[in-house]
Amino acid sequence: MPQTMTDVESAVKSYILSEFLQGEDPAQLTSTTPLVTTGILDSLATLRLVAYLEQHFSIGIGAHETDSDNLDTIERIANLVCSKR
Repeated sequence: MPQTMTDVESAVKSYILSEFLQGEDPAQLTSTTPLVTTGILDSLATLRLVAYLEQHFSIGIGAHETDSDNLDTIERIANLVCSKR
């Protein structure tokens, strides 16, 4: 299981690339690329991402935490995951 912030960011980036950005240039997805506000993650994709995070990192994420404040960038997602562990 990933332990460091960098490990979490890497795992999340890999998941997003494989599930939502197939065929896209991985270099274009950085830790600060907006995901929700640009439409990369719509409501269904956000639910899938939250399910992945909960399962992969063995954490619980409350409904009030599934907003763009926590999920708009890989960096914010990693901060959320690390704060839950």
